Amino acid sequence: MAASPLAPAWLNYPNDANELNPALWAQGVSRLESGELALDGVGVRELAARYGTPVFVMSETDFRSRARAFRDAFNEAFAAEGGADVYYAGKAFLSLAVASWMSEEGLRIDTCSGGELLVALRAGVDPAHIGLHGNNKSDAELNRALEVNLGRIVVDSIDELEHLAALAGARGTVANVLLRLKPGVHAHTHEYIATAHEDQKFGLSMLAEDQDVSEAMRAVDIALGSDAINLWGVHAHIGSQIFDPEGFEMAAVRLIDFLADIAHRHRVQLPELDLGGGYGIAYTPEDTPRKVAEIAQAIAAVVRQRCAEAQLEVPRISIEPGRAIAGPSTFTLYTAGVRKDVEVDVAGGTATRRYLSVDGGMSDNPRPVLYDADYSAVLASRASGAEPILTRVAGKHCESGDIVVRSAYLPADAGRGDLIAVPGTGAYCWALSSNYNYLGRPPVVALKDGASRLIVRGENEDDLLRRDVGANEMGSE
Repeated sequence: MAASPLAPAWLNYPNDANELNPALWAQGVSRLESGELALDGVGVRELAARYGTPVFVMSETDFRSRARAFRDAFNEAFAAEGGADVYYAGKAFLSLAVASWMSEEGLRIDTCSGGELLVALRAGVDPAHIGLHGNNKSDAELNRALEVNLGRIVVDSIDELEHLAALAGARGTVANVLLRLKPGVHAHTHEYIATAHEDQKFGLSMLAEDQDVSEAMRAVDIALGSDAINLWGVHAHIGSQIFDPEGFEMAAVRLIDFLADIAHRHRVQLPELDLGGGYGIAYTPEDTPRKVAEIAQAIAAVVRQRCAEAQLEVPRISIEPGRAIAGPSTFTLYTAGVRKDVEVDVAGGTATRRYLSVDGGMSDNPRPVLYDADYSAVLASRASGAEPILTRVAGKHCESGDIVVRSAYLPADAGRGDLIAVPGTGAYCWALSSNYNYLGRPPVVALKDGASRLIVRGENEDDLLRRDVGANEMGSE
């Protein structure tokens, strides 16, 4: 066989379909002598037999090491300023175990809802090391944050700022606040995960236009004038899955200039600057993420230079990586079912596209549907000497767009009963999972030193019916 005319330009025809690209997999992933995929020496057939499929298979070692890499790189880059603060973005994937790991590794936790905040608190994370994001926080969420004296609340609008000040004032307490700004930096990523341009729901505009001051500066005026608000700094998040370093550097420059404007207007320098997250990972061979140390050093150089030009002290820098820690740590393991070939019109004739359906899909990974996200896949339960054939890994949901992997070269004999592994699913897969078509959300299994343990239980049929108020009345079969 040869390369398929239906394959994307970035997907090369493999000499060996069993080979693993280390850039896509967690450390500790390998093939056993039998050809079976394994993590820390534990074969996927054993994991499938014990936990079922689909199942998220996570390397605790990899997860922790990536967290330490960010911690160490940014502390080293900002050593002259006493280090930096790394907040793990819990929205990528959060559980009690993960929150505990991050705290043990010296990271803080960034949450986006009352539920995520509850997980961090239940895991024993110091409230002073937790942040709360969100463009429309409820009173219950804000009051919980005030009750535990949360380290910081990232305020998204003047409306929220004034409401938070009223809530804090009524409680006789003070809210620690960062203001989320829109620096107007265009991140080279999917439209739905670019978050720093003007026409979107997050943040305060830095554009003055016809007004004397921008919306962002008006928020600063309100915050500094309130006895119930401790304005700690400013924040920006330009998007997700970003490889281009220029966006982070440009955002840093614009926010430092804004801090200089605040210092000129109010004779006060805010002590913290949060540059958000969004660092990309490798989902396919086309993706080339930068090393964490390079990112940290580049940001530090820009921050120091701009602060010197603006005659400011370098503020305390904080960042919020999520995907770059969680994503590569995990692969999803599926069982294959139906296999079919279809003929597709191409220039000069037709080409065959193979569809291989698995026992999950958009309920455990909606990113391909939401963001046109590409993933990779391998035959995991065995090695095969069969010729590679272009394959589309499809889900089992009643949607034509339910595709897990659009294009992968899998052995031609891969079929019913085989295990298929999709790497890079640690971030925004389980976190975005659903019960569409009444499928239970999969379990999450963590491995360390050759031992596996369940950290999130999968849902069974009883779980699916538990919230249906008519289930008990109708009984069971």
